[in-house]
Amino acid sequence: MKLRRRFRPLPVLLAALPLVAIGQEAQETTLSPVVISAPKETIGPAGVAAVDAQTLQSLRPATSDSASLLRDVPGISLYGAGGVSSLPSIHGLADDRLRIKVDGMDLISACPNHMNPALSYLDPSQVGTLKVYAGIAPVSVGGDSIGGSIIAEAAVPVFAAPGQVSLVKGEVGAFYRSNGNAVGGNVSATYATESFNISYTGTTAQSDNYKAGGNFKNYTFTGHPGHTLPRDEVGSTAYETRNHTLGVAFKGGNHLFEAKLGYQDLPYQLWPNQRMDMLENTQHRLNLRYLGQFDWGALEARAYHESVDHFMDFGDDKKYWYRAGTPDWSGAPCGAIGATCAAGMPMNTASKNSGAVVKADVNLTQRDLLRVGGEYQRYRLDDWWPASGAGMWPNTFWNVKDGERDRMALFGEWERRFNPQWMTLAGLRYERVDMDAGNVRGYNLNAYPTNPAPAGPGNQTRDAANFNNADHSKTDNNWDMTLLARYAPDATRDIEFGFAHKTRSPNLHERYTWSTWTMAALMVNWAGDGNGYIGNLDLKPEKANTLSTTFDWHAVDRNWEFKATPYYTRVTDYIDAIQWNATTNAPRTVLQTNQFTLLKFVNQSARLYGLDLSGKMPLAKTGAGEFGLKGLLNYANGKNRDSGDDLYNIMPLNAKLALTHKFGGWDNAVELMMVKSKNDGSDARNEMKTPGYNLVNLRASYSWKQVRVDFGVENLFDKHYYLPLGGAYMGQGTTMSSSTVAITTPKWGTAIPGAGRSIYAGLNVKF
Repeated sequence: MKLRRRFRPLPVLLAALPLVAIGQEAQETTLSPVVISAPKETIGPAGVAAVDAQTLQSLRPATSDSASLLRDVPGISLYGAGGVSSLPSIHGLADDRLRIKVDGMDLISACPNHMNPALSYLDPSQVGTLKVYAGIAPVSVGGDSIGGSIIAEAAVPVFAAPGQVSLVKGEVGAFYRSNGNAVGGNVSATYATESFNISYTGTTAQSDNYKAGGNFKNYTFTGHPGHTLPRDEVGSTAYETRNHTLGVAFKGGNHLFEAKLGYQDLPYQLWPNQRMDMLENTQHRLNLRYLGQFDWGALEARAYHESVDHFMDFGDDKKYWYRAGTPDWSGAPCGAIGATCAAGMPMNTASKNSGAVVKADVNLTQRDLLRVGGEYQRYRLDDWWPASGAGMWPNTFWNVKDGERDRMALFGEWERRFNPQWMTLAGLRYERVDMDAGNVRGYNLNAYPTNPAPAGPGNQTRDAANFNNADHSKTDNNWDMTLLARYAPDATRDIEFGFAHKTRSPNLHERYTWSTWTMAALMVNWAGDGNGYIGNLDLKPEKANTLSTTFDWHAVDRNWEFKATPYYTRVTDYIDAIQWNATTNAPRTVLQTNQFTLLKFVNQSARLYGLDLSGKMPLAKTGAGEFGLKGLLNYANGKNRDSGDDLYNIMPLNAKLALTHKFGGWDNAVELMMVKSKNDGSDARNEMKTPGYNLVNLRASYSWKQVRVDFGVENLFDKHYYLPLGGAYMGQGTTMSSSTVAITTPKWGTAIPGAGRSIYAGLNVKF
């Protein structure tokens, strides 16, 4: 294939470079792919990659999705989702398999489609630090996860210098992106004295549907002018979001007290790979923190509370049914006589999330550091769907009622530096996870929870009775362990190797969703594959064992670097899915193919392995500036060891090369991104195949005094391609069918097209 021939030069180019894989030390990335600095004066936890301020500033005008700020970290890939809500994956393990903390809070995606993941509550302009712990994450930052940790924090509070009466500072920024006519802005303001700080940050971002690249053409839909999609437009990719944070902080000596109020108002975020759209998401949060420095070490305490109200229904692109046998939409608006419109299907989710954390770093000796801590999280969830007619009546459908998930954790971690060459890290963590849920009912049960009416569609009566008669209370006792060693024979070589055992309990939707009715099951899907999922009360926690090694060769001043990180993970009780027969309420004996299907969560076993490479080298230093070359390569392979099937949404072999240039206030890059075709996938899910592609991006910035200007072009040559981890296209027309017709309509493809050429610009002014 031509695509493969285009990809062949990649290994040669990578072999010719001193590449670097983000491995086991503190690191930073800049404009393009990755730059690493590893300060030797600190040991630093294993496997942490920190995206630096320069990178955050450079990518801010190019994206409204904070997760995409991780796009250049080796080992990271992104599940396609809404415009501000992509789901990060580390070495093939994603979403709830990762521990994602925002300002120290363990935020949970309440939506049954995971439309409100943790990072969606933080705008890119609000991100102060962003760290990834891949693979062997220390127990002090792990817990209830098997794939690693992502830590996102806003900027730390600043105070006036000693003797300065007060400090007033702020920042105003704006951006524009041509594809989707995306616009947005941010503002921040701070007033501070030597001991007091009050600050505010506010952001807004809005985009229409984006257009695909190349000669991509879908059907020409005519009809109602307000809902006609141009032939190159990808449906249900529009969004609007607003975020606000107000913080106060007090400092006295070596002690800091901080309080933050956060609020998100998200009017809509349409979803190209889900059958519903997010039409409202409101979050309120309170975050309290204490940080103290003592002669013996440091102490940190935090308490937080979050409430979320979430609403889903059909957005405009999904309201209008495709009229069978004709190549156009109904011409009448919804509600008018003769209109062909999807019936409304309101779905509500409400959650409350409270937590507390206390942890300490204790300096035992000059060579020994002890980290200890305890955590508690209390989570409550209701997921209900009001009656709306068309078979969805007369009662409210309870998908999860009175859901409870409480975690209590204790951990201890010992770090020792034997000499300048050897360092070790050993940690142990215990977690108790208690889960429960109340009785449920379907649309068609007249009384709750007994005396059902005749069975409605989809065995609602049978399934509700089976669930309500079962024991819902579950308790998991989970253990994590990390062992790590680092050896530095000289100033230009480092080797780090280790082992980690990690455990994750199921989430509430994996355990407590109960209906085999296809319509209801289709609403329980964060995979974006178009299938319907059923929960399983008998699920056990996932347990993963990971081995990883990082080889690091570099110049003494790290002017050039080369790193390689191979890894291997085996997971027992891996929560995968098998095809399910709703009629017999048993597994299917023959797989359904070429259509969306019904799946049930089950424990199986899995293995994953892969290799991360990345690096940099200087090319020339002339009167025109400094030129350099950077690159990275990611390879991952995942298999279900019970079925032999491929694991779902494993990113194919991919790489990036970037030519960088710096001159005065200029910081520029030309980036080539290469992705191999995805020809394998999960057979149980009928996973979409995607062809390989190459994209070219341009980035440039100029800074002077308090002003910074960024501009660039994404997908410079307007290449048409499909997102390997984007899932199935559900962006327009009727989306509530699971038939073969649904998987092949519209005819321009079942995978989601990536965005075409987009010219962007951003302006940021500090005062």
